[in-house]
Amino acid sequence: MTKFFTLLLASAILSLTAVSQTKNTNQIGVNAGLNFATVTTSAYTNSDYRTGFNLGISLDHFFSESWSIKGKLAYDQKGWKGYLATPTDQFNTTYNLDYLTIPIMANWHFGRTKNWYLNFGPYVGILLNAKETSNGSDVKNIFNTTDAGLDVGIGIKFPVSEKAKFFIEINGQGGIADIVKDNTYSALRNSVSNLNIGLNF
Repeated sequence: MTKFFTLLLASAILSLTAVSQTKNTNQIGVNAGLNFATVTTSAYTNSDYRTGFNLGISLDHFFSESWSIKGKLAYDQKGWKGYLATPTDQFNTTYNLDYLTIPIMANWHFGRTKNWYLNFGPYVGILLNAKETSNGSDVKNIFNTTDAGLDVGIGIKFPVSEKAKFFIEINGQGGIADIVKDNTYSALRNSVSNLNIGLNF
């Protein structure tokens, strides 16, 4: 995993000289953020939030000053706090689900200087690992290897140099796919809110 993110960051650095922040060009972004993750279900559950983090790299292709399409690749810590039931007992536990998340979003840039933006679109998540904390067990085999849903966010950029902008954004992801493999009960779907900071070049 460390080698993977090193390669991503190296690719971003090598690309800096080839991008700008005007229309009909591309813009590279790198970000880190705090995740508040849980699951939603139509059945009663005592699920609570798991706090984690995310790291990402993005490419924003501008079609005009106001519109672009944004693709992102992010390491996302998801999951929830709940319980683990056995035939004789149940334990409080945290389900730690870590994903490689790939959103493709329309990005609307607005405001007098176009530094505000609103993005929205679908995402696909690839499960990297899954563990529960009461016994330290690997539970990846009970979850589906892919997740899908909708991603929406709003943010603002602050110029820090001629070619770089610092940004703050709030994002939310709502899963539409059941994350449990061969589930015969109420579907569990990922739900994540996050606060991100980063740089665009």
